[in-house]
Amino acid sequence: MKIEYEDTFVKVAGLIGGQDYVRVARALLNNENATDEEIASATGLKIKTVRKALYYLFGRSLITGVRVRDPKRGWFVYRWKAQRDQTDGFIQTQRKKVLNRLKQRLDYEETHEFYHCGTPTCQTRTFEDAMESFFKCPTCSKPLNRLNNAELKSALKWKVGQLEEELAK
Repeated sequence: MKIEYEDTFVKVAGLIGGQDYVRVARALLNNENATDEEIASATGLKIKTVRKALYYLFGRSLITGVRVRDPKRGWFVYRWKAQRDQTDGFIQTQRKKVLNRLKQRLDYEETHEFYHCGTPTCQTRTFEDAMESFFKCPTCSKPLNRLNNAELKSALKWKVGQLEEELAK
C-alpha cells in the first residue's frame, strides 16, 4: 500500500496509526490549539479514538498539549498542537532503531547455522536445537538439512548499508 499525503507529519501519523491518525493529524494542522472535542467534531471520529491518537502522538513528542481551564464548564481541557519540526527527528530515531535491529539480526545470521526439514509449517532450527533433536524435526520427524541463508545475509547487509548511508547524510 503506497501512502501519499501532503505533509510529512500527516504521513508519519498515517504510518503509525492508519487512516484515523491521518484524520486527526490533518485536523491538528488545520486547527492549531484545538481540544480533543473540537478535533472529534472536525473529523467525525469518536472522542475515544481521537484521544487514543492524540496520546499516542504525544507520547512520541509529535504533538504538544497545554492544559487550560474551559471557561464555559470550568473543566481542564488540553489544547493540542502539532510539532512538525519534531517529525524529522522522529524519523531519524526510527531509522536508528531499525538499523540496530537489522545489525543484531545480521550478527545472529552470521554466527549461527540453521537447519530445516523442508515442511513449510515447521520452524527453522539452530545447530544447537537440531543437535538436541538428533537432526530430526520435532514436529514432523523428517530429517533436518542445513539451510543456506546467504541470500538473507546479503539482503540484510544491503539494507544495513542503505540505512547507514541515509543516516550519514
